[in-house]
Amino acid sequence: MSTYLPTIKQLQYLVALHEHGHFGRAAEASFVSQSTLSAGIRELETLLGVTLVERSKRVVRFTPLGEQVVAKAHRLLREAEELSELVQASGKPLSGELRMSVIPTIAPFMLPRILPRLRRERPSLKLFLREETSNDAVESLHHGRVDCVLLALPFATGEVEVAHIADDRLFVAFPKNDPRDPPAVIPPNMIDEGRLLLLEDGHCLRDHSLAACNRPELRASATMIGTSLHTLVQLVDNGLGLTMLPEMALDAGILNGTSVVARPLKSANAQREIALIWRKNSPRGEEFELLAEELRAG
Repeated sequence: MSTYLPTIKQLQYLVALHEHGHFGRAAEASFVSQSTLSAGIRELETLLGVTLVERSKRVVRFTPLGEQVVAKAHRLLREAEELSELVQASGKPLSGELRMSVIPTIAPFMLPRILPRLRRERPSLKLFLREETSNDAVESLHHGRVDCVLLALPFATGEVEVAHIADDRLFVAFPKNDPRDPPAVIPPNMIDEGRLLLLEDGHCLRDHSLAACNRPELRASATMIGTSLHTLVQLVDNGLGLTMLPEMALDAGILNGTSVVARPLKSANAQREIALIWRKNSPRGEEFELLAEELRAG
């Protein structure tokens, strides 16, 4: 057995460089100087006796072996995280550090209602939050950057455990004085594909909205314009189209101060499932179930 083994820190630097593709950004994400990160990776290469990264002034390129080492490093770092979680799970439930990603179409509407109570009732819990799109959040989960994710299903999550939090109905939001006088429930065929405003790619609400309408032509013609639901509401309020909104956003007052009218979408699957997910076989599974209960109570 070799006396000299890579350190966790060296592997973290390597993974960060692979993720960001830039020494400066990788160092910033690792909370170290660029020279520290660069030296750590050089030490790793010297230790292994190979070149993992080809460096130039403009490009950072991983060698084929470097790509294989990064893949193995991800697994080793995840195992190290689970070792830490195992120890933490043996203590008081919902205490210590917990890192959670939340998608942007949930975070501003659900968290302000839940966090004050969670801080009050679970003072020993240090909750670190990241707002990420569904794709990025799931990747963060599987790469060990976060412990759990609060997101909306259906969505491709890979091998995870799932705790149901709530069902969230979808509504169609119209501008004021819409000439069609929106009825109490909106059938999908009433949605004008040339006026439909949706979030940009990467937001699962876009796919949930299109699936609920069950109109393939909408996918090709809908205008992808917004990076947030608040932006879409302002566009609708100014008569530039219509959009789809989740019920939790309406309950949180997203239409306050506007003349936008929102009506439920009439469709068999006009809802999304809010869920908490975490890695399969995580030693903190019982803790995440308890967190899910807290989220349901909110």
